[in-house]
Amino acid sequence: MLCSLAFGYVGDRWNRKNIMCAGISFWSIMILCSSFIPNDYFLPLLLIKGLIGAAEASFSTIAPSIIADLFVADQRSRMLAIFYFVVPVGCGLGYIVGSKVTSAAGGDWHWAFRVTPGMGLLAVLLMVFFLKEPPRGATDKKKKIYLPSANSWMSDVKKLFRNPSFMFSTLGVTAVTFVVSAIGLWCPSFLGRARNILYEKEPCQTAVCAIDDSLIFGAITVFSGILGVVAGVEISKRYKKVNPRADPIVCACGMLMSAPFLFLALIFGNISLGATYVSV
Repeated sequence: MLCSLAFGYVGDRWNRKNIMCAGISFWSIMILCSSFIPNDYFLPLLLIKGLIGAAEASFSTIAPSIIADLFVADQRSRMLAIFYFVVPVGCGLGYIVGSKVTSAAGGDWHWAFRVTPGMGLLAVLLMVFFLKEPPRGATDKKKKIYLPSANSWMSDVKKLFRNPSFMFSTLGVTAVTFVVSAIGLWCPSFLGRARNILYEKEPCQTAVCAIDDSLIFGAITVFSGILGVVAGVEISKRYKKVNPRADPIVCACGMLMSAPFLFLALIFGNISLGATYVSV
């Protein structure tokens, strides 16, 4: 959270491509380092996890601004949709690959963290050789939009606080992230406990549990991520013909519609595992 503010500031003023490459490289190194921490050393793992989050902020904060400078109008919305579409897909694949690697390593979770840095290295190489740093505001020059590079950080923040659309969108994303993070953390465990109750299995007593449930949850995340982004973009595109505020309305309706299904997932947990999967 704190580093996002810093990277947002420097991203408006320095070379964004270099910042992202450095951030993903550091991110990969920290993940690899975390895989060598023994099970009984919690504080070092917590510290490295914080550094991983700091490095992640460099990419997640800056990447959308590069996409916005490469495309215009509907094409920009479509490309940003693709960018955010791969987030749940990548998250789901992380659960799938992590559970498989952990299972293959005899339940040793450290090996799951040793696969990820290779993907980070691949991302850095792709950015180095194929990503071009576009001029800031290049696609908006015709609109005569004033670039913020000469502004102080406080003046940028004051302008954002006076923008109600930005503020309410930010609050909405905060709420969404809260829910998604809670589900991502607890859902595999919840599915495992539901399976134990429904099929009268003994609770897991080993250090690493719910490998199969992480695999299933990952598959659900991939599928629902694809379905949600594609449907949301298409509905918004068609609805925008009659209402220019289609984007925030579709977002709000999607969140309101998801709440009852989350409630049903909790209710179905000790009734039907299939219905729980569908609700999730």
